[in-house]
Amino acid sequence: MSRVLKFRKGLNIELKGAAEKVLVKIPHAESYAVNPADFKGLTPRLCVKQGDKVKAGSPVFFDKYAPEVAYVSPVAGTVSAINRGERRKLLQVVISPDTEQTAETYSITPEITASRDKIIDLMLKAGYWPFVKQRPYGIVANPKDKPKAIFVSGFDTAPLTLDMDFILSGQIENFQKGINILGKLTEGKVHLGLSNADTGSKLPKITGAEITFYAGKHPAGNVGIHIHHISPISKGEIVWTIDPQHVAMLGHFFATGIYNAEKIVALCGSEVKRPHYLRILSGTSLASFGEQVDQDKKRQARYISGNVLTGSDVGANGWLGFYDNRISIIPEGNYHEFLGWALPRFKKFSTSKSYFSWLTPNRKYEPDTNLNGGVRAFVVTNQYEKVLPMDLYPVYLLKAILAGDIDKMEQLGIYEVIEEDLALCEFVCTSKIEVQTLLRQGIEMMIKEMS
Repeated sequence: MSRVLKFRKGLNIELKGAAEKVLVKIPHAESYAVNPADFKGLTPRLCVKQGDKVKAGSPVFFDKYAPEVAYVSPVAGTVSAINRGERRKLLQVVISPDTEQTAETYSITPEITASRDKIIDLMLKAGYWPFVKQRPYGIVANPKDKPKAIFVSGFDTAPLTLDMDFILSGQIENFQKGINILGKLTEGKVHLGLSNADTGSKLPKITGAEITFYAGKHPAGNVGIHIHHISPISKGEIVWTIDPQHVAMLGHFFATGIYNAEKIVALCGSEVKRPHYLRILSGTSLASFGEQVDQDKKRQARYISGNVLTGSDVGANGWLGFYDNRISIIPEGNYHEFLGWALPRFKKFSTSKSYFSWLTPNRKYEPDTNLNGGVRAFVVTNQYEKVLPMDLYPVYLLKAILAGDIDKMEQLGIYEVIEEDLALCEFVCTSKIEVQTLLRQGIEMMIKEMS
């Protein structure tokens, strides 16, 4: 019988603009992009140049230190731009789509699906390997490693929550095949985490995975929380993780042999006229979504690829991130609020009772990006521990990172966390510390130290 883990710690941020269960397939965007910054720790090397023709699934760059891992185009078309930043850092490979779409195809035989080495080899060639991420560090997994377990979180608790059952509707067969494939990649177990509240879900019927139910507030849906409570990571151990949509996409590939980057994302946020779900390709340009913004509100909007806690500000002309399954559009916070601290703030969300909004606990809010203050002294307030259901001391971990103390970082649990796990700590931080940026700096120190 499946177990149930209940968390008391956490925080649900109720926002206006959650996507309705309406699915719209949009035509091809003007452009698509593959962004090396989506893949932490990657040192990209181009294998295309401007003007080259590519198919969906054709490699566009690879990792200098892992050349066997291909990063591929989501669409057939022409490489229209190669954007670079300071010191010629590669920012995006931009592809303009063809009217007629073609994709790379592969021969799938029973021999391939029965062999771990052949599965990995095909995933590497076809561009599906970047789906698999490694803990510790939250980087693309090394195909030469053997993980002690693979974790999949089948539900979402982040702000503007996604309905994973709606997203995977019609994909259960592919999801099951994907789970079967993942089972060949580890000598341990494939763990599937589900919400104890989703009584109508079809995912509990999935076989080949050990299912655990979770009850609690965000971040109960984070795969890092599941790993911490089921199979904690010690030094030298490796766990792999994969997004549930990517599991279904992997299953579809091994059923058809055709590369397909199509996925379902939520167009959500308080600035969207009618929030809903979209069937689009990975790397889609957001330029076409400007018309979805409610112009009657007459305020500048921020376009976020991902959720509002961990996503990236990509701008109205940016592109959807490789791992992101939301396009969140919220108000920009480019204003100064005179005597804001002295106002009752009935419409402002707060984790304390300093605002009178706590009198309306079921209210949904329209947040903006205003920090409501500047960076202050980094003090121990016990705020972080209240929203983090992990047996860690996050403040001391972050201070160890600031001190560059590798031994202390190890002892305080840096192998257990990545940015999404401490995102709520940043949200509630009185000191306005950029917790996620600081944590990534610590992870990069660890990678450099171990290399």
